Amino acid sequence: MNTTIDTDLDGRAPLPAEGGPEALGCFLADFSSWLLGCGATCVRIDKNVGRIAMSYGYDADVAVMPRHVSVHLSGPGGYAKTFTRRMAGSGINFEINTDLSALSWTIRDCRLPLQEAEARFRSIVGRKYVDNFHILWLTALANASFCRLFGGDAAAMAAVFFATAAGYFFKQRCLRRRMDIRVVFFFCAFISASLASGCGLFGWGTTPGVAVATSVLYLIPGVPYINAASDMLARHYLCSFSRFVDAVVLTASLSLGMWASILLENVSF
Repeated sequence: MNTTIDTDLDGRAPLPAEGGPEALGCFLADFSSWLLGCGATCVRIDKNVGRIAMSYGYDADVAVMPRHVSVHLSGPGGYAKTFTRRMAGSGINFEINTDLSALSWTIRDCRLPLQEAEARFRSIVGRKYVDNFHILWLTALANASFCRLFGGDAAAMAAVFFATAAGYFFKQRCLRRRMDIRVVFFFCAFISASLASGCGLFGWGTTPGVAVATSVLYLIPGVPYINAASDMLARHYLCSFSRFVDAVVLTASLSLGMWASILLENVSF
């Protein structure tokens, strides 16, 4: 007697899960932990993991916690088991986020065997950290543009450009060594604000206050704030609150770094 499994596979039969459901569950748990670690929203994790599980004829329920993720896999023969992983400490990485999401579609559309899917996954997450100097200079240019937007003059824009470049360069080096992100934000803000304070110390231009205020804008944790709002709308309240608190702590860290710079240099605007 033929049975039809209700899957969103355009009428195609599900793929065989090589290694059995245990291998599939471990793969989905690892996949989820990396998505969470690189900054994906809970909705994206749910959809991507569910899409992959469905491709192999299983159902997956994902429970996202602040630092852990659990995947409950169920399928034919009454199989049911939960796999839990700690969040991967990759830091926010849009490249990995995008590639993993694309991989979930490739598994579904190209019907990748589980072993090949896992090999591609390991290739994506196993890439070495690469310093993107073009991003550094574009970030510095963007911050200088914000300085102009808020009324900064040419001297302030130049100071913000080089202050941002120095701070971002330091940030890249620290994150490469996996330093605590809160400490990194403090020192990056201190470095950028100290360099931008040169406008006030040496009398460059007429808007030194704008230079200092905009020199740390590249550190504003916009992604955690946006993810917190997205998770709240999707009713993932616990994860939403956790991400919001993380964003507030990072904001406080950069604020303390900027305050320490102003206090140490005794700059008056």
